[in-house]
Amino acid sequence: MIAKDAEPRISGLPAPSGPQRALIIASFVSRVGNGLFNTAAVLYFTLVVHLPAAQVGVGLTIAGLTGLLAGIPAGNLADRYGPRTVWLTALAMQAATMAAFVFIHDWVTFTLIATLDRLAATASGAAGGALIARAGGERPAAFRAKLRTFVNLGVVLGTLGAAFAVSVNTRPAYTALILGNAASFACAGLIALGGVPNYQPLPRPEEHHRWAVLSDRPFVSFVALYGAMGLQYQTVSLLLPIWLSAHTDAPRWTVAAVYAVNSGVCVLLQSRIGSRVETPRQGGRAFRLAGLLFLVSCPLMALTADVPSWTAPGLAILAVCVHSLGEVWESSGGFALGFGLAPDHAQGQYQGLFGIGFDAGQALAPVVLTTAVLGLGHAGWLLLGAFFAALGAAGPPVAAWAERTRLTRQDAARATHGRPDEAPLLDTA
Repeated sequence: MIAKDAEPRISGLPAPSGPQRALIIASFVSRVGNGLFNTAAVLYFTLVVHLPAAQVGVGLTIAGLTGLLAGIPAGNLADRYGPRTVWLTALAMQAATMAAFVFIHDWVTFTLIATLDRLAATASGAAGGALIARAGGERPAAFRAKLRTFVNLGVVLGTLGAAFAVSVNTRPAYTALILGNAASFACAGLIALGGVPNYQPLPRPEEHHRWAVLSDRPFVSFVALYGAMGLQYQTVSLLLPIWLSAHTDAPRWTVAAVYAVNSGVCVLLQSRIGSRVETPRQGGRAFRLAGLLFLVSCPLMALTADVPSWTAPGLAILAVCVHSLGEVWESSGGFALGFGLAPDHAQGQYQGLFGIGFDAGQALAPVVLTTAVLGLGHAGWLLLGAFFAALGAAGPPVAAWAERTRLTRQDAARATHGRPDEAPLLDTA
């Protein structure tokens, strides 16, 4: 599935190097496992373990919020001891906590294991981001785009596999999904252990400290923008299905078609578009374009309630095509800014905050979307589209602000140390 140098190349892009190929395969395998588990997790906890749905929701909320605490500390460990070591440790912990889910019988144990799992997942994201930055090569944007393509594909395949277990609806079937996810983390770790170099920590300037990222106001501003823009993911996965079911006469298969189209567009276009968004400035422009596409897609989704039942599926699919194109531009811009604005020696710390911002946005998304948007009906959809457009419009100014601060720091460092040939603090490769 992953092309070698002598084999066909995806989207005409250069084939990945050895470490890049190993990271792509490892990430693909782990995301297949995520697709297996995430699709059926709530059903397992409620129907098999017999926990009330409200308790499951509270436990997952506690776990999600607690998990955010691991982002920056894990990133600091990755910067200090090397990203591969921390990533492998986090993957091992994820494998263990996931396997432990088959033994839970009460809410306290469930919440404890879920919290440990989220702490490990957050740590994995921070260290994995630093590892991706180190393995980026001469065309990091192309590598990241290809990586996300296979990540999306892995989730799709895992979801399809989970559909069988859900249809069987037995404890052994759900247990197989959980253990399959645990095995995916273990396999990903073994692949990375054998194929990804143990990158050594980079030298850090004297002024570097464990919370330096929090004093980087342009980057913190970008993280806030990216976290808020992350509501767009659950617009398709949560908000639109509820809207189609409650406010339209569209056939039930429309929801499945929406998921399929969203996944297909992202898989097909991520490499082609993402490889063209390399610098922070290009990332800001991509962010703006994404906001404009969401401004178009949200009203289209709202209009599905105003058309005949035979037209609603087509309009929903059109809206999701536009929205998915915006998602590809948004993720590409996020990668360009998230990695490009981070100093090389502190990629782990910066990716830790980057992940915290995204996860916080995802945690708030259900409440915001179901109360504000659904509560206001058509007006809510229009406000949501305008909200996304405003966030996107802020992308270029934030990117320009960040670049100016980094040039100022670079000039100051040269003046202080007398090294005019010093490498830039901002990597725009």
